[in-house]
Amino acid sequence: MKLNLKITQILIVIIGIIHAGLAFVEIFFAVFFLQTRFDFPAEIAIQAEPIVKNAGIYNSFIAAGLLWSAFDTNNPKPLRIFFLVCVIIAGIFGAITLKPTTLIIQTIPALIALVLVWKTEPDSPESAL
Repeated sequence: MKLNLKITQILIVIIGIIHAGLAFVEIFFAVFFLQTRFDFPAEIAIQAEPIVKNAGIYNSFIAAGLLWSAFDTNNPKPLRIFFLVCVIIAGIFGAITLKPTTLIIQTIPALIALVLVWKTEPDSPESAL
């Protein structure tokens, strides 16, 4: 059981790092990101830059929440469930509105982590990581 808890924690950290990376790129390299990932012409990418930077801020909050939940020892299960569900919903929405690869990058890892949280984590804070 302890090994499964560690695997869950590691997976949540990886997902948090992915979101921190996405946030970094969206905040600091929005135009480049739009041009290379979504084939936006330069003038449109420049117009859309504030929107992408705003999305980056949201991704940074998700990253912070995931990392917080990964290392919280009081009662991490509700935090983990909340932030992983946020990632899953955002990933599904992104797959519908942006690119289907969002499911691979965001939704599937978060779904796996969520299943692990539900299956392996106890509800009592004494057994937390």
